[in-house]
Amino acid sequence: MIPLQDILPRRNPPIMTWLIILINVLVFFHELHLTPYQREIFFHTWGFIPARFFDPAFKGLVVEPFYEKYLTLITHLFIHGGWFHIIGNMWTLWIFGDNVEDRLGPFNFLVFYLGCGILASLFHGFIYPHSTIPVVGASGAISAVMGAYFVMFPFARLLVLFPILFIPFFFEIPAFLYLIFWFFIQFYSGLFSLVIPGGVGGIAWFAHIGGFIAGATLHRLFCKGKCKFYKDEYGFWSSFCH
Repeated sequence: MIPLQDILPRRNPPIMTWLIILINVLVFFHELHLTPYQREIFFHTWGFIPARFFDPAFKGLVVEPFYEKYLTLITHLFIHGGWFHIIGNMWTLWIFGDNVEDRLGPFNFLVFYLGCGILASLFHGFIYPHSTIPVVGASGAISAVMGAYFVMFPFARLLVLFPILFIPFFFEIPAFLYLIFWFFIQFYSGLFSLVIPGGVGGIAWFAHIGGFIAGATLHRLFCKGKCKFYKDEYGFWSSFCH
């Protein structure tokens, strides 16, 4: 299923969501002007490398400025590996980010986004502590936004595209159905990657899992007003910030 848009009004323009998307796009266009070798250096310099933080042996092999190591916790969230990567991430952020920002406020949303993005990457690093493969992309932070959306707006309607035998079908579903479906894909893909030698390459499944859980549980700390849980008429627990 491919989400196309949510049907949920917002009260304020999502200024921070727009700004985050703009920065990602500008960084990506910078990448396009690099040679393949320069791009590889760029990824290894500013991407998140788990061994930098979790493998003591890595320190003896690489000499780098102290600040650079910790900057990568943020910089990797604005780097993408290709057109499909950035379009998919920014499209997802556009769908789910505006309403979450509407409840948190622009500044709190930025802190939430960056903080949960860092936690998502550290969770990936905890699973793969010796990996020297740079992790790039905003998907850990965006997964946190999706986790917050899952708790805050479970019954918002999503318009999704579901292709069957190359025939596109469009229909609306509650947000919680799509997000549960998405989370279990990440969860089982992550477990499957653990049993494949060299499975750390490709998609950082555990960053997605960690980000989603972080967003679902920590968003209340960033609400600009009072935030409380309530049980709706369907028996689901939701979070409301006002």
